[in-house]
Amino acid sequence: MSYNSLKQQSRMDFDDAYFRGFLRSIENWLQLDKTRLLAFNEILKHISIQGQYDAGIQEIEINAIIGSVNRYADFDSAFLPRQKFTRSRWEKIDRAYLRDEILPPVDVYQIGDFYFVMDGNHRVSVARKRGQKWIDAHVVKIEVPYEIDRSFDFNHLILKEEKNRFYEKTNIKKMYPDANIEMSIPGLFDRLQEHIDAHRFYTSEFLQHEISYEKAVCSWYENIYLPLVKIICEQKILDQFPERTEADLYFWIIEHLAFLKAEYHKDFSYEEAAGDFLSKFHPGFLKLFLAKIKKAFKKKKSQ
Repeated sequence: MSYNSLKQQSRMDFDDAYFRGFLRSIENWLQLDKTRLLAFNEILKHISIQGQYDAGIQEIEINAIIGSVNRYADFDSAFLPRQKFTRSRWEKIDRAYLRDEILPPVDVYQIGDFYFVMDGNHRVSVARKRGQKWIDAHVVKIEVPYEIDRSFDFNHLILKEEKNRFYEKTNIKKMYPDANIEMSIPGLFDRLQEHIDAHRFYTSEFLQHEISYEKAVCSWYENIYLPLVKIICEQKILDQFPERTEADLYFWIIEHLAFLKAEYHKDFSYEEAAGDFLSKFHPGFLKLFLAKIKKAFKKKKSQ
């Protein structure tokens, strides 16, 4: 195969991989599908480490690679590319595979039955795209005092820790014993704290004196969070998003409200934002949209 043919094939391979990653990101809205590649350093915050040692070169299962040290935002959990700036490096590796070149082992950390890439993310991505089941890896094994097998859910562990931090920082359970704020996606509890911080800042500006963090939490919960959750319940929006939570919907709708205000340069009520969110992101609408995209993509590939 000539260089130009290799270059064209690798470009087509990347486009296909990138598009599949795009589809998976949409499908994540439709079901509780963990498409996020896990951040190794985030995992370290939530586990107890007894030690580590060099386990040497091994052949490891690619499906057991679930995270990355530095590239967790560039690929999804299937190691499909999520950023186009990875194209040149990805295509270079793909051309090497097309030429049957022997590539060096990737470098990974091992925690239990899972692996996190230190170096070689693009090699893993290309290998997985080509249907490869195993890959050579230089393994550094991290020892933990409990079993981490294929049934272990790192996302659940992260969510539990994030929830504990949120409740401890806001002290919301002490002030509102019936408060039950649950999130289904790691990272959103930190975003809720950002909402409270912003609310405290703007309320202090309006009152022309700084309010305490405790008062800011109360004001946010009573005047923003609960009213929007009430609308979510009244409009039965949660029924359209199985396995999501009221707090998930609160976050997405309040973010959508900010988008609407910036886009149209006017105020919108919570009811209007909730209705517009549902009309645009209703699973039925997304499924139809997704089906049309897949059909167009298949037609383009066949031409």
